[in-house]
Amino acid sequence: MRRSLLLVLLAGALFAAVPYLSLPAYYESVLYLVFHWIALATSWNLLSGYSGYFSFGHGAFFGIGIYTTAVLASRFDVPFLWTLPAAALLAAVVGAALGAIAFRVKAVRGELFALLTLAATFVVATIVLNTPIDGGPGVYLSAVPMPEIGPTPSSSFYLLALAAAVLTIVVALLVYYARFGLGLFAIHDDEDVAEVMGVPTFRYKVGAFALSCALAGVVGGIHAMFVSYVTTGDTFTVTLPLTVILMSVLGGTRHWAGPAIGATVITLLLYSFTAGDSAVLGKAAMGVILVSVILFMPEGILGYLLKKLGRKPEAGRAAQAGLPLSAVPAEAPPEALPPASAGEVLLRASGVHKSFRGVQALRGVSLEVRRGEILGLLGPNGSGKSTFINVVSGHFPVSAGEIQFGGRQIAGIEAHHIARCGLSRTYQIPRPFAHLTVLDNVALPAMFGARQLDRAQAEREAWRWLAFTGLTGRARALPDELNLHQRKFLEFARALAAQPQLLMLDEVLSGLTPSEIDEAVALIRRIRSQGTTIVFVEHVMRAVMALCDRIVVFNQGEVLAEGVPAEVMTRPEVVSAYLGKPMADESGAPVFVAEGVHA
Repeated sequence: MRRSLLLVLLAGALFAAVPYLSLPAYYESVLYLVFHWIALATSWNLLSGYSGYFSFGHGAFFGIGIYTTAVLASRFDVPFLWTLPAAALLAAVVGAALGAIAFRVKAVRGELFALLTLAATFVVATIVLNTPIDGGPGVYLSAVPMPEIGPTPSSSFYLLALAAAVLTIVVALLVYYARFGLGLFAIHDDEDVAEVMGVPTFRYKVGAFALSCALAGVVGGIHAMFVSYVTTGDTFTVTLPLTVILMSVLGGTRHWAGPAIGATVITLLLYSFTAGDSAVLGKAAMGVILVSVILFMPEGILGYLLKKLGRKPEAGRAAQAGLPLSAVPAEAPPEALPPASAGEVLLRASGVHKSFRGVQALRGVSLEVRRGEILGLLGPNGSGKSTFINVVSGHFPVSAGEIQFGGRQIAGIEAHHIARCGLSRTYQIPRPFAHLTVLDNVALPAMFGARQLDRAQAEREAWRWLAFTGLTGRARALPDELNLHQRKFLEFARALAAQPQLLMLDEVLSGLTPSEIDEAVALIRRIRSQGTTIVFVEHVMRAVMALCDRIVVFNQGEVLAEGVPAEVMTRPEVVSAYLGKPMADESGAPVFVAEGVHA
């Protein structure tokens, strides 16, 4: 990161020398537009590229910045440079307010969020047009004095645009490498899983939205002075967000430098066609470029180039984390548990209900999990086992009842707070973050879970758990490059990296071969030997009988039986729940009739 930051600052310093080279003002005007669009595209990417929430309302916050500067400078005689912080603040406040409302509604994702932000553009434009802010005739800034930043007025605008571009790129770079950035990328790939693993998704989305809007406001304030006359018709247009999206997608939204590359290419292309009296041809070329990128380079120019250049070897990332690959231990050292007596109740569920639009998935479930044990949850498909894990982990809210973990009431609190209490889980169908490497997938819960490690410490911890699960050699791979066995073990490593007191395993053996099941059983034993309490949902009976101290049998959302595995599995009601009720045929041999089977 330091090298990238130094390169950005060095490039900024070199471009800052352009006004002193006595070049024609034409070059400064062209570069002003390049930096203007770099700043807008990069600021848009902070929310939409990093978190995946595509915004079509970037023009609204750009326009708020324009009118904040225009009104303060022309009507209240506020010095131009002092209007820029006000433009950033007002745009950020409006963006944060909109985000605080939109992000509270889970249904407002994807296309709905894009349409909501597009509607915000027209709402802001209507307010500005029909109030004294504009009133119809527009706002003139021709009488506002321009500070002498450069040797000429055109160079002053150029230097301001350069400063805005460098600022936005530096912010994007710092966020990219920070905990904040990793959390946003996790939200992009699977927001629900990110929340369960400890990422405060609501706060991160609002923060990214506010930061994106603030930077757009600054760019708008500079541009207001540049055009010297602003109107709602020219400011609040759909063209601006579409152009910004094109630039970001072209360069690559998954990298901090991608939008800058895309903005440079598109701006120079459009300017060259416009200068040659071929503006229509330039727009057609933009369309062809966009279609080509979507079809042949979906990761953008920068993503394509990075993929062609290849990834650094695993040793490079291990060294970055401060831990040479050769020094990664074969097993992660056991962590000391908090002082507690073995056998004390760690998790207590009392009368837990969960319904989905009238369908009762859990009907008054009450059970206890004791510290240090492996508790098996068994039952037919649809009996409520996975729903119980989803409710305990916060993936689903509880409809009624109480859940206490370590003496603390966790029913009704947000999932990321539950994760930080020391509770972790796997998913029945592996749900890794598709665009994060295996190493980053495992480092994330170490950063956001109970221990809240910084990035370097989290990567060191991730290497240990990758070694523990036998995935060290795949650390730099993406999850799609793993087979099912490796993806299951990635679920183990990711859950363990949070150093949980309670680990909930949801059918981790499904789909594995007998030899892979044996490996997984041995791994679970090693996890338990380190003092971790385990809740084990599984259908593979030999694994259940070999691992579990106690089992609880679910049926139709209720607890049917609990106790020692060998004794519980012989009870008639349990046999009936699995195989149906026995009845004799003509020869007197028992025949099982299935009743109440749920798919």
